[in-house]
Amino acid sequence: MAAQLLDTFDFGLLGKPSEQDGMMVWLFRRNCSISPRQLLAFFISLSVVSMLVALMCWVGGATLVTPFTVLELVVLGAALLVYARHAGDRERVSISAHLLVVEWENAGAVERVEFNPRWTRIVVNGKGLVEISGGGKRAFVGRYTRAERREKLARDLRRALLAA
Repeated sequence: MAAQLLDTFDFGLLGKPSEQDGMMVWLFRRNCSISPRQLLAFFISLSVVSMLVALMCWVGGATLVTPFTVLELVVLGAALLVYARHAGDRERVSISAHLLVVEWENAGAVERVEFNPRWTRIVVNGKGLVEISGGGKRAFVGRYTRAERREKLARDLRRALLAA
């Protein structure tokens, strides 16, 4: 049934949701240009080069270069760690005939809200995010979708709810 429904939609720029276990699933991820593993390799290579330069300065008599190099690498490492923690952030919306599930991951912490699809309301709120509410619960999606595409996302989710 979900496969037939997928063929009837014009998903355009948002892309087609996938079908998993009879559910329609939208998955949105943060746009990251470098993976945490690549970031670690970059940081290690940068640290080695910086420490070699600091060691040459130490041998040449400029002893204050080394502590500042260490301080620079610690601050850069902290900034890259914050970036790496959020590189895997994502949002996932799953719709079936009996359940609408919204999951989001932020810095490794996963939160999940379940809704009854018959009593769910989907709107684009004043902040521009897609708000899914019902049964006294509320969730927001669309953080990783361009602002001009969120209205289309809300429309597609409403249409999928009606068809489920």
